[in-house]
Amino acid sequence: MNTRSESASNTARRGHLVGAHRALSLYPADDSCLSVLSGRAWVTLNLPHVPEGLGDHVLQAGDTLHVPAGAHLVMEPWASGEAVRFDWCVLPVAVPAPGRFQREVGAPTRELAQALGQVVLAFGRLARGVLGYGEFLVAGRGRVLSRFESNPP
Repeated sequence: MNTRSESASNTARRGHLVGAHRALSLYPADDSCLSVLSGRAWVTLNLPHVPEGLGDHVLQAGDTLHVPAGAHLVMEPWASGEAVRFDWCVLPVAVPAPGRFQREVGAPTRELAQALGQVVLAFGRLARGVLGYGEFLVAGRGRVLSRFESNPP
């Protein structure tokens, strides 16, 4: 006897859910992308630096919306009693490629400065080590050796 129903399937659900009669408010710090996976959503986008910053959008499954950093987004299901499943991703920040001067002069200069810094540190450690053994180098010349340092007759 098969007792498993279709609503209790084990398939993993992707994304986030805005339930029926609920609303979600987001303040993204980075440029982001809103993708509706299932259902229909009413999205209000407020851009603080644009005089006509209010914009209402109705998105359905498969639609995406670019949300700039610093915007205020409010989302709720379009129809009463339904839910909306969505995915939210932060867009990657484009890093500018280094210029020719930075590649051919700047990078070798940083590497040389780092190498010289390591040389100075190594020389300082060497000098401290040699000076630390100075008393052993002049043993017997005006210094009385302890019984552990001297050779018994």
